[in-house]
Amino acid sequence: MTAKKKILAIIGSTRANSSNLKLVAKIEALSKEIFDFTIFDEISSLPHFNPDLDNDHPPESVVSFREKIAGADGILICTPEYVFSLPGSLKNAIEWCVSTTVFSQKPVGLITASASGDKASEELQLIMQTLETRFNEDTTLLIKGIKGKINDQLEIADPDTLSNVLTFITAFQDLLKQ
Repeated sequence: MTAKKKILAIIGSTRANSSNLKLVAKIEALSKEIFDFTIFDEISSLPHFNPDLDNDHPPESVVSFREKIAGADGILICTPEYVFSLPGSLKNAIEWCVSTTVFSQKPVGLITASASGDKASEELQLIMQTLETRFNEDTTLLIKGIKGKINDQLEIADPDTLSNVLTFITAFQDLLKQ
């Protein structure tokens, strides 16, 4: 039996008990035999990005975040869309990593789960391409109307969404083998 792959799941929402956090918890439960998840839901603890602070001694929370990314076999980003874009907190977190290579060639799964999500999904893919991560069409998932598709018991009520999530998990596992 091969060792489980270490996945850092970055939650783009700062809302406690968000649909994105529930979705990642469900993915974690569905893939517990193949992935070992660490969920980073402390995105709001990172300071506002300031290039003047991105020097030899960046803030400790930033160092810790970067180390979590570097130590993971793969990254899962699950985010809502706010005003046709990524949440500012997620964009801020990513900006703290631009001056490094922590994302370079890292396998990533990208999920946008929101009311709509088209624009945030496009933006996230563009940013991850710019950071030279590895992903493909099958490791990118857009779930529209997420609030009506997952409940507090982590049940995905919509059969198509469940099927898409299972397909995503398999594709992400395949990407991590490459």
